[in-house]
Amino acid sequence: MKNTDLTQLNASSQNTLMETLGIVYTEVGENYICGTMPVDNRTHQPMGIMHGGASAALIETLGSIGSHLLIDSKTEFSSGLDLNINHIRAVRSGLVYGKAEVVHKGKTTHVWQVNITNEKNKLVSTGRLTVFVGKK
Repeated sequence: MKNTDLTQLNASSQNTLMETLGIVYTEVGENYICGTMPVDNRTHQPMGIMHGGASAALIETLGSIGSHLLIDSKTEFSSGLDLNINHIRAVRSGLVYGKAEVVHKGKTTHVWQVNITNEKNKLVSTGRLTVFVGKK
């Protein structure tokens, strides 16, 4: 996972929800992946704060691509099974930062803990994503 080409990874987001929301992968490590997302008109809800669905999209994006990087995509596929999120703090503008860390790397499931923080490194949302891993 840690030798992933971020340029290629970000290019794979072209013409997807990730591009629409402005999600950018910023770092890949041994058992984690990080990314950013702007908080602006694309990610706001009507009250002018970041929509919970935008947080969900960032959490699912980071965990899902993390699982994709852990499997042999020639013989396996991965798909999200369950997403649980707690929203802690509102954000009106700027960037949010997500870090997904794999807490379980089994043969048929992966579990990711994902924290989203604001520009002051304060927790905005926290979530857990369970991903199914199957044979093609």
